[in-house]
Formats: sequence, C-alpha cells, structure tokens
Amino acid sequence: MITETVGLFYMLSGAGPVVKFVLLLLLFFSITSWAIIFIKYRYIRKAYKESADFTDLFWQCRNLADAFTKAKALKPSPVSRVFMTTYMEMARSNAKDKDKQTLSKGRLSYIQIMGNVQRTINRAINVEIRRISQLVPFLATAGNTAPFIGLFGTVWGIMNTFQGIGLSGSASLAVVAPGISEALVATAAGLAVAIPSVIAYNYFVDRIKIMDSELQSFAADLLNIIERDSLKPAAPVAPAKEE
Repeated sequence: MITETVGLFYMLSGAGPVVKFVLLLLLFFSITSWAIIFIKYRYIRKAYKESADFTDLFWQCRNLADAFTKAKALKPSPVSRVFMTTYMEMARSNAKDKDKQTLSKGRLSYIQIMGNVQRTINRAINVEIRRISQLVPFLATAGNTAPFIGLFGTVWGIMNTFQGIGLSGSASLAVVAPGISEALVATAAGLAVAIPSVIAYNYFVDRIKIMDSELQSFAADLLNIIERDSLKPAAPVAPAKEE
C-alpha cells in the first residue's frame, strides 16, 4: 500500500502543468464538496429534530398565544420560525383592525387579514427552503462538471504522451505506460469527486422536499386554526412584540 502511494506521488510529480492544474482543481472541488456534505447533513438533521420537538409542543398548547410564548424558549427551527412569523403578522393585522362597525366592513377586514396571513406563510416557507437549500447546488455542479474536468486532464495527458512518442520514435510499453497512467489518474480523480457529490445531492434534495411537505402541511393546519379562531367573536389574538 505504501509502495503504491509513493509510486502514485512519483508519477504525479512528473505530470505536466495542465494535468497538475486539473488535479488541484479537482482537489478543491473534493474538499469543498465534503465540507458542504458534513455541514448540510448536520444542519438538516438538527432542523428535523427541532421541528419535531416544536410540532409536539405546538399540539400540546391550548391556543396560539401559548404556543408562541413557548416557541420563543425553544431553539429556532424551520417550523417554529414559520409559526412565529405568521403569528406576529396575524397579531399586527388584528391590532390594526379596530373598526368593525358593520357586517360588510367586518367581512372585508377578515378577508384582508387572512390574505395577509396566507402571503406571510408562503413567504416564510420560501425563506426556510432557501435557507436549507443553501450550498446544496454546488454538489450538483461538482457532480456534473468534475468528470469532464478529469476527462480534459486525461485527454491532455494522452496528447502529450503521443507527442512524446513522436519525438522519441519509440512506442514501447515502457515509453507509453507512464504518460497514459498519469493521464488516467485525472479521470479517476474526477469520478472520485463526482460520485459522492451526486449521492449527497440526491439525498439532500429528497430531505428538502420532505421538509417542504411538512412545512406545507403545518401551514395548512395553522391556517385552519387561525380561521376557526378568527370566527369566534371573543377570541382576539394578543399582540406580539418582535424580539
């Protein structure tokens, strides 16, 4: 194993400048991709756990005001941030809605409040999905481009090898093998970068879709609760202050 590693380094040390540049570029892609994989895996796992904790707490609360008070004591999660953003918008809308002297005005005010709440929920969900999706597209970029970058290094190395054959006038295996070997290393390096990047990208995309589905389901339940409470004449929402 040690002999093979030493031989690999010796072979790469004799590679041309273009092949070395390609390998350094692939090394950058590899380090960056693995860093993103570890960061996003921990972030998404934490987001799922904290969202599950908040959801359990939310359904144990008696009303939205109680849930909002307890949510502030928890670590922020995608679901809790959507809820708190929506609750504060609902509180602001209700605080402005003081003039309900006639049925028509009251109905118009109710429609406006629910419209504001719906837009706030959609915007909050989009913000959370963008936050979770940050850096993930780089994995797709690495997975799609790394094999071609490696292939470019291979083609360039083989071209130099054939040029050397033409200059030396010999096509023996001893002359051809070193150049071909160092060229093929670039393709292997490209695949080594692309394979884990593609696997991780597909995994994260699947988890993000599941989180989006959970946020949409929670938003639908939250809207139903808000509509039900809004139809009660004596159940105003306590104004909330942003911290």
